[in-house]
Amino acid sequence: MYTLFDIEENKDNKKAPLAERMRPESIRGFLGQAEIASDGSLLRRAIMLDRLGSCIFWGPPGTGKTTLARIIANSTSGNFIQLNAVTSGVADVKKAVEEASFNFKAKGKKTYLLLDECHRFNKTQQDSLLPSIEDGTIIFIGSTTENPYVAMTPAIVSRCRIFEFKSLTQETIENALKKAITDTKKGLGELNAVVEEDAIKHIANISAGDLRTAYNALELAVLTTPISSDGVLRITLKDAEQSIQKKALSVDENQYYHILSAFCKSLRGSDSNAAMYYSQRLIKAGCDPLIIARRLIVHSAEDVGLADPNALVVATSALTALQNIGVPEGLIPLSEAIIYVCEAPKSNSVVVALGEASSDAENIKDDEIPAHLINPVYLSKEDKLKSAEYKYPHSYGGWVEQQYLPNKLKGKTYYKPTDNGFEKTVKEIRKNKMGK
Repeated sequence: MYTLFDIEENKDNKKAPLAERMRPESIRGFLGQAEIASDGSLLRRAIMLDRLGSCIFWGPPGTGKTTLARIIANSTSGNFIQLNAVTSGVADVKKAVEEASFNFKAKGKKTYLLLDECHRFNKTQQDSLLPSIEDGTIIFIGSTTENPYVAMTPAIVSRCRIFEFKSLTQETIENALKKAITDTKKGLGELNAVVEEDAIKHIANISAGDLRTAYNALELAVLTTPISSDGVLRITLKDAEQSIQKKALSVDENQYYHILSAFCKSLRGSDSNAAMYYSQRLIKAGCDPLIIARRLIVHSAEDVGLADPNALVVATSALTALQNIGVPEGLIPLSEAIIYVCEAPKSNSVVVALGEASSDAENIKDDEIPAHLINPVYLSKEDKLKSAEYKYPHSYGGWVEQQYLPNKLKGKTYYKPTDNGFEKTVKEIRKNKMGK
């Protein structure tokens, strides 16, 4: 288990990883997450007043979830216990609850229980926490990289406030690295290292919003680089590339986005030759192929859409293959998907339908649902008669004409299939079933 005393002891341990040593001890030193942790925010006020209730911190790795939980531990007058859902079971939770119950009854002290990777607990393990959260014996702080609304049981989620953490900006990470380089107490300041600006920018860029990854790369570069002949420990861009195992882009930032734009527009324009060239230009410049795969998935839905629904399947499969195989072999299915998306017929009807439906959903206020579509369980006797007018499509061969949109939107059409690819078939299906 993890206590407040362990936190303080670890802070003084120079052998601890740089990412661990550089964790701020108070909310004032916390980096990023301005939306949830800025001055005057609900979370910040609750921490300052020691009035925080059970909550779940959700977001990508290295964005400050555990750090903020430890800040809470430093700020509270209560006890603090940390468990990891990967290595802990029901027995560990039971022991933590017993300790919390004793502290509450004997000493009047509340207990914060931080559960890292809380989504890894199964339903039984999560349910074992419910009574203690319910009666206030423990204040639960879950930390997860998975969507808690999907990965956690509704019973746990309903008893917690969800705080979503975002990837840190490159500027935030660069500033954190510069501070670590000069910090003589907790950072690398005693080594008098000189880190080139390009090296800092590269580490911050490649870390993709994960400050822990950036700290680890910086520390590795500093600790493994020999002092030069002039007596200076100098970290160059080459050192940074080796420490984070990613080559720096051989193009400047503007050129990188120009090439990426050209790749995307080549996909939309059905030029597989150009798309293949630009994808390789990006990869040779140091771009992560996964970025290309993700863009490909977007364009398979945005620009191909229902003209060829299989394009999305192929693009998604290419991403999975690339993640599991890696490079260079993973570039083969990626290239296959690029060519497929390029050569497929194009239609943006899905995007148009999404935009119009989204606009109406936001702006149409009087959107009363037709009575025959409403759940009859919650209706009056009079309305139940109207609800009975619902026609079960399968009783009519799979389709029957009836109103589904609210009265104010009756007759509105969002999805308008084109004559391209599969959408031409969709048009024919519509005509046949409507008898037009």
